[in-house]
Amino acid sequence: MKRIYSVLVENRAGVLCKVSGLFSRRCFNIDSLVVGETENPDVSCMTIVSSGNQRTIEQIEKQLNKKIDVIKVKTFEEKDSISRELMLIKVKYNRNNRRDIMEICEMMKAEIVDVSSNLIMIQICDMPERINVMLDMLKSISIVEIARTGTVALPKCTEG
Repeated sequence: MKRIYSVLVENRAGVLCKVSGLFSRRCFNIDSLVVGETENPDVSCMTIVSSGNQRTIEQIEKQLNKKIDVIKVKTFEEKDSISRELMLIKVKYNRNNRRDIMEICEMMKAEIVDVSSNLIMIQICDMPERINVMLDMLKSISIVEIARTGTVALPKCTEG
């Protein structure tokens, strides 16, 4: 079972190390970790995706709440959130596969952001599952380099 933790922390040196250390000391896996400053420059938001059984999920939340630098922890499931990931991918192209690459980009709503005589760089911002689909579609083409951000997520909007 996957769980998303939105963790507000004090924005200062060493906090990321303390939080990631919590996971490693207890042998909890981090599937994805993204950190960014909030509207308040003194506060950062960590979006952590982790998986495990119900007990592990509960332990992670309890341990995060015990950290001094942690201001607030919100947890939610993937189905209750909107999540996105950004990927830049550089692929080799030639006359034979250029049209295929362009069609994949169009189908996946990806954007070509840079081109040279034999390389194309593609940008896609989408759900992590669709990022993986695009990677599968490009596997038959020569992938040179990939950079992925990890998942950012917020709970879905509710009336009230």
